[in-house]
Order: sequence, then structure tokens, then C-alpha cells
Amino acid sequence: MISVLAGGVGAARFLSGLTRVVDPQSVTAIVNTADDTILHGLNISPDIDTVTYTLSNAIDTERGWGLRDETWRAMKSLARFETVRPIGSLAAPTWFNLGDADLATHFYRTVRLQEGATLTQVTDEIRRAFNLQVRIIPMSDEIVSTEVTVANCDSVVSGKTISFQEYFVRYQHSVPVQSVHFRGADTAIFSALDELRTSDVIVIAPSNPIVSIGPLRALAGVDNVLAARRDSVIAISPIIAGAALKGPADRMLVELGHEASVVGVARLYSPICATLVIDNADQDRVAEIEATGMRCIVTNTVMSDPTIANNLARVTIESVMSRKEQR
Repeated sequence: MISVLAGGVGAARFLSGLTRVVDPQSVTAIVNTADDTILHGLNISPDIDTVTYTLSNAIDTERGWGLRDETWRAMKSLARFETVRPIGSLAAPTWFNLGDADLATHFYRTVRLQEGATLTQVTDEIRRAFNLQVRIIPMSDEIVSTEVTVANCDSVVSGKTISFQEYFVRYQHSVPVQSVHFRGADTAIFSALDELRTSDVIVIAPSNPIVSIGPLRALAGVDNVLAARRDSVIAISPIIAGAALKGPADRMLVELGHEASVVGVARLYSPICATLVIDNADQDRVAEIEATGMRCIVTNTVMSDPTIANNLARVTIESVMSRKEQR
């Protein structure tokens, strides 16, 4: 069995390649839910939905999120309420786009949760509705929320603590970060410790180490299990030549005191992970990565087409399995 710790677009693309080179039924995606939010009274799970839509080939590949051939009539109609909405009201927000077809997923999730189903149960029902064989497990059935404290800057949110979606979507991750906190992580129960204990390979997908993988690691028992299984854990760097392909990972690493490079990623993951996969562009950093106590695999990690994603998945899994066979 292969378990993948996942969050966001990079993880979804890797999973898509992985399920093309191994039996999808052998793959379990354990997905970040600290990005989840409630808008318009709807429960929205962005990372879970990105993984689901990508694996079912329903994703809008240009945006990297939402459904293909989407329409936006509901969001456009919300604009008529802007002139009548009282100051301070949370009604009819328009800064977070939800497509008309995408709304159906959130309608279903919201009602099922209100009926008493767990997020794990609902996620599996949605997975089956999209005819997926891979397992998709939310990191917890309890609420964990990423909160970002903004550093002093020229912004209306300077010095304030805001939700991750406000930081990422509303302010387009343009404000500097002072700190990140995962509210609820100290009591939430990780949903997949047994999967981590029994997997043949554990992959940390190319996701933001701070806000996509960090919430999973913040839950009790996760780092302990990963450290105990360290030789079976392999990570793919989301940083290439000092930059993130998408999102604020590089800037966030620097703002929080880390190095925005494959070496910085290695330092974050070395206690729980024996192998780091890096891009050809970072070939000259291999010795520095190995100095952290990690093995280093160099290949093309820019998943610009399915063939590259397939090869990355194959190299990632085979590098762990071959090492096991040598022992």
C-alpha cells in the first residue's frame, strides 16, 4: 500500500500520475483539511476537492482548481446584494469564487455533515460519486483551521490574524506572514495513523511544507509514526531553483525563518523522511541535502504533462522499494 500526504495542486497532479503507474486501489491520499472553510453556510474542502476533481479528470486544468467548463451565474448574481448588505455582515461574500457545478459538491457535503456523517464518510461518498478507486481520507474528522498572523505592512490586515482562505484568496497571499497557527490541532485526532503504520511507502507530496503538510504533522502521533518509519518515507520538494511553481511556499518559508530552497525543505523533513526527490535544476545542491542525513534523488519534477507526472511517480516509488530490496 502507498500512502500520500497531500495538499493542493502539486499533490493532486502527483496522485494523478501515481494512479496511472500503480493500482489505484493500492493508493491512499491523506489530505489536508486545515484550509477548509464555511461560506454561504456551505462546508468547503478545497484540497479534498482539488484531489477529487483532478483524479476524475474533471478539474479545470488552466486554473488548477474547480470544475472544467464551469459557469459562474450564482457568483455574479451575488453582486446585486453588495449595496444593501449591512456593514459587518458576512452575507454574500464574492471574494471566494464557487462555480455553479462546484456548488453541488458543497451542497452535498454540507447536508451530509448536518445529518451527522463524518467528513471521512462524506469524502468517501463523494469519491465514489466521481468513480474513483483511490482512497481519499481527510486528515481529521474534527475541525482544524490554519490561521495566519500578518506581519506589519501597508495593508488593512497588518498585524491581524486571519483565516488561511482570506490570506490565500482574498488577499492573494500578497501580505507578509509573521506566524502560522493550526487552531484545533492540539486536540484533533489524525484519521489515518494505521495507514501510516502499515504502508509500504509513504510519500510527502510536492505541497507547501508549512500550510499543506504542516497541519498533518501538527496532529498527535503523526511525526512519531513517520520518524519510526523514516526509511519508508520519501518527499518531493515543492521548491525548484529557489521558487515555488505555484502559491506562496517560497515567500512563506523565508518569512518564517527558513531557506526557500531544496536544502530548506530537506531541513524541515529530515527528522521524518529518509529521501528527498528534487528537480534537475537543483542538481548542485545534492551534497547539502545529503549533509542533512537524507538520500537525494534527482529527476524532472515539473509535472507539465502526464508523462512527466507518471515518471515522477514511478521514480519516487521505485527508489523506496529498491532500497528495501537491497536490505
